[in-house]
Amino acid sequence: MGKKIKKEAEPPPKDVFDPLTIESKKAATVVLMLNSPEEEILAKACEAIYRFALKGEENKATLLELGAVEPLTKLLTHEDKIVRRNATMIFGILASNNDVKKLLRELDVMHSVIAQLAPEEEVVIHEFASLCLANMSAEYTSKVQIFEHGGLEPLIRLLSSPDPDVKKNSIECIYNLVQDFQCRATLHELNAIPPILDLLKSEYPIIQLLALKTLGVVTYDKESRTMLRENQGVDQLIKILETKEWNDLHVETLSVVANCLEDMDTMVLIQQTGGLKKLLSFAENSTIPDIQKNAAKAISKAASDSENRKLFHEQEVEKCLVALLGSESDGTKIAASQAISAMSENAGSKEFFNNQGIPQLIQLLKSDNEEVREAAALALANLTTCNPANANAAAEADGIEPLINILSSKRDGAVANAATVLTNMAMQEPLRVNIQSHDIMHALIGPLHSANTVVQSKAALTVAATACDAEARTELRNAGGLEPLVELLRSKNDEVRKNASWAVMVCANEELMAVELCKLGALDILEEINLSVSRKNKFSEAAHNKLLNNHLSLKYSQTGYLSSSNIISDGFYDYGRINPGTKLPPLKDLAFQEPSDLRAILLVNSKSSEVSPPASMEDKSSDVGYGRSISSSSSLRRASKEKTKKNSYHFSAAFGSPTEEKSEPASGRNTALGKGTAKEKASRKGRGKKEEEKVKEEEEVLAVPKLPGEGNYDKEWYPPADSDFCVYVYEVTKSILPITNIKEQIEVLAKYVAEKMGGKIPKEKLHDFGWELHISELKYQLKSNVVPIGQIKKGTFYHRALLFKALADKIGIGCSLVRGEYGRAWNEVKLMNESRKGAIGGLPPPEVYIVDLMFHPGGLMKLRSRDADLYRFL
Repeated sequence: MGKKIKKEAEPPPKDVFDPLTIESKKAATVVLMLNSPEEEILAKACEAIYRFALKGEENKATLLELGAVEPLTKLLTHEDKIVRRNATMIFGILASNNDVKKLLRELDVMHSVIAQLAPEEEVVIHEFASLCLANMSAEYTSKVQIFEHGGLEPLIRLLSSPDPDVKKNSIECIYNLVQDFQCRATLHELNAIPPILDLLKSEYPIIQLLALKTLGVVTYDKESRTMLRENQGVDQLIKILETKEWNDLHVETLSVVANCLEDMDTMVLIQQTGGLKKLLSFAENSTIPDIQKNAAKAISKAASDSENRKLFHEQEVEKCLVALLGSESDGTKIAASQAISAMSENAGSKEFFNNQGIPQLIQLLKSDNEEVREAAALALANLTTCNPANANAAAEADGIEPLINILSSKRDGAVANAATVLTNMAMQEPLRVNIQSHDIMHALIGPLHSANTVVQSKAALTVAATACDAEARTELRNAGGLEPLVELLRSKNDEVRKNASWAVMVCANEELMAVELCKLGALDILEEINLSVSRKNKFSEAAHNKLLNNHLSLKYSQTGYLSSSNIISDGFYDYGRINPGTKLPPLKDLAFQEPSDLRAILLVNSKSSEVSPPASMEDKSSDVGYGRSISSSSSLRRASKEKTKKNSYHFSAAFGSPTEEKSEPASGRNTALGKGTAKEKASRKGRGKKEEEKVKEEEEVLAVPKLPGEGNYDKEWYPPADSDFCVYVYEVTKSILPITNIKEQIEVLAKYVAEKMGGKIPKEKLHDFGWELHISELKYQLKSNVVPIGQIKKGTFYHRALLFKALADKIGIGCSLVRGEYGRAWNEVKLMNESRKGAIGGLPPPEVYIVDLMFHPGGLMKLRSRDADLYRFL
């Protein structure tokens, strides 16, 4: 055998690249390697990039700048498992960078990431894929992409993973997703509650905490609460609360319990198992503010249901809430106040808080924290609504001043709540007086100007409740409150418009305020509102009527009608008919106008001007001017002249004139008659003071103001006195008021009015009466178009009808004043038919009669067919 020869090794093929080991210290070089077709290089490059990214945010930003993200997204679907795993790990880390998140959304890689959650994938891939999704789901757009690509179902499945990191990432992502309502609904369909509840048993606190946070969101929905109860979730929650070692979970646990307590069945279950009592004890005895706060929130949410409130009351929840009001934490105080607000719907709770709770809430109104003040005011608002005892308790606890202070708060809720409490208090007169003494009207100006409709509504309601007397209304006007109040009538909000109308109705309770409101356009706005079927309300209609009824001059000019309940008072003037939408000029403006050929403005005024001469000085007037007679009196007047000389100023006091502060209206005849007798006694005093009175009268003559054009318009102005009308009032009071038969009273008064206005005028001689010349002479003698009714001695239909109504109102005869066409006007009275008084079936309705003041003074014509009868009569 020959010797064996060693075989030489074959050289490598010429077309194969020899293996090369590369060691790179530059990230850019490794990023370039991501485009390699070799699995081994891709795997090692990904591994190097992963370690680089772990080192910090700057490295993540560097990789983004180097363009590593886009080639990495392609590796998520690579065939090689190691390459795919490493790429997924990189994205788990990189996705915490906001710029990377933005780019990933643009590249639409969500489907590829979710694919890594498949059951057959490794746990490591599950971990980093879920981490990537958890980081991405912090932003809304990514949530939508995850949900649309079906990411919720595999995430729920991974809650049962044996790996705690996978569980943590999955539940964190789910927590972010369920902030959206659509995701919560899908979560219920996927039966996610049981695996989430299982996480409460985890040994890792972060997983338990995320599970509780997720339950706190999903249990907003009733279906999820039901599923939680059916899976014994309530027991687990109570167990966590009972475990002191888990106190770091108590706050979130209470949030879930709060939602569960809204469900009546869950509430009953907790109550039956003793959990409710444990909850209240836990809340009261805990020293952790957030735990106390969440416990109070739980009670507040549950108390929205009436049955829950009943159960809470049986468990004496009120004591717990009052104790929480004393917490040092503002958050706890707010939550406790809100819980008291909810519990105040229960009558028993309201009664309990009367002695315990209201004083503490009043103290919270003085807090420096605006939210605390708002919550306390809300609780007081609910406690005092329809409960006078609680309103009184709030006042006794010195709550009025801090409540008024809150009206200037910057928080709309606080202002609205405080206004509500003050409104509730003002229902009781003693409390209303107390509120008014704290300058409430000035405090309400700010809320009336608010842009918040709730504040506007509540402020207007407070005005309606507190402006119940003349002094308060005057304060409101002087403070500038009428302008914003009228402006609120234009509101598009129904509640604001209704309450503003109510407040205007209350403010229009006196003529001065009604006139001012009409000047500001309230009547025009209300007319417009009442024409709209959708915008009008009962209060807008009532406010409109109240304004007219307390501004009779405007009402008569607009409507041409005054009813028997519209009592003409001093300062009334008949301007004549005005068209809808036309403003009625103020009497002061009219008085300062030069006389013209326009219709005379008729003035009714039995109140002597403070700057005009006394009525008894009429005969001393050498010239003409307001308050001085320019015609001779009747024989009846001359007979009573001496008797009335010193007292004619005061006759109107017996008929409701505001001359004296405590004047009484002549609602009963005996009262007025008695006052007349007292006047007679006063006129029979000795003559020892006559010289002194004469000097005083002369001084008053010197004090007569200058006529229009001579004086200053801006000085305080009074309507001109009408001494003749004062005498008329006195005479009819003396001669007609004692008559007991109403029909006879009307007849005598009609004859009296006709006598003062030129007597009986036959129809055929009506055109020769010459009343127009007489009125023209009066206007030029008075140097004004305003003519006091008492100075007219030749009067036609509308003069006589006005005088009759004015005198009838003074002595309590009910009659209406109706304006007709062509200078006509008449009075209508209602009388019982004497022949039918004894009829079976009760008294018949009264019949309407027209009073004749021209052709047959004192005559009464029964009104059957209005148009025909009026034509025949007039």
